[in-house]
Amino acid sequence: MNAPDDIKALRRFYFERLMRSNRAAALTLLLVVAVGYGMSHSTPGPAIAIGGGVLALAVATGIAFAVAGRRAGRDFFGSYARSRGLHLGGKATLPAATPLLRRGENRYAVISWSGEIATSVSGSLVLFTWESRVNTAKHKSTTYFNYTVGLVEIPECAGFVPELYCQRKFGPRALDGLEDAVIAKPRAEFEMEALTDRYEVFVGPDQDPIWLRRLFSPSFIVWLAESAPEWFRFELVDGYLCCYVKGHRESAAELDALAEATATVARRLREESEESLGQTIGSAP
Repeated sequence: MNAPDDIKALRRFYFERLMRSNRAAALTLLLVVAVGYGMSHSTPGPAIAIGGGVLALAVATGIAFAVAGRRAGRDFFGSYARSRGLHLGGKATLPAATPLLRRGENRYAVISWSGEIATSVSGSLVLFTWESRVNTAKHKSTTYFNYTVGLVEIPECAGFVPELYCQRKFGPRALDGLEDAVIAKPRAEFEMEALTDRYEVFVGPDQDPIWLRRLFSPSFIVWLAESAPEWFRFELVDGYLCCYVKGHRESAAELDALAEATATVARRLREESEESLGQTIGSAP
């Protein structure tokens, strides 16, 4: 088959092939007959035997689906890395560089692709998970929060914009004060509705507002409002850029879109930082 570009389609392909195979059909039939026969001789009534056979069939189907899922993930992750010239990495910890990457009691990359994620921009794409745990005498549970993130290091911008958080806007403007208190960072104000209707921007306490307005040029704002992936957000702390969308994205198109969006933000930060650095050098005595 051709190089896979979607885990769901690939999972379905493997599942159907497994269920059509003679070996799988024989094992399923054997399991159904064995369970049905055993239950018919240990409990009264044919309904119990039929129920046991149905349960056995459901278990066999579930096993086949799980096997298909593992094969689909392995093939898709590897194929995406090879087709984009990226290095494939497995489960690993990430630097706790931004608020998202510090969340939860446990956090890790499930899968990562590193290298030149877009033209002239090197970094990583990561299927990232953080865990929230509840441990009491009566209850123990873990909730998993999944994101797909793009990571790029841009040390040249750290001196101009030490902290920058661009979040998608939630709720009415009346809640802005509450959100400010939760984030505990100064809110950057902009006059362009294309930005303020969709995003909320927070910065460090000593941020130069003029530099920030140059960074958010009209063309960059239009891109954020009209071309960035749905629910795209980014965080920047000390030159470490983390762009993200919610959920583990499992198609080549979605991963490519996040990679290009991450690269767009990284290029804009570098462009404005290099221009500012050139002006600083040029004005030096």
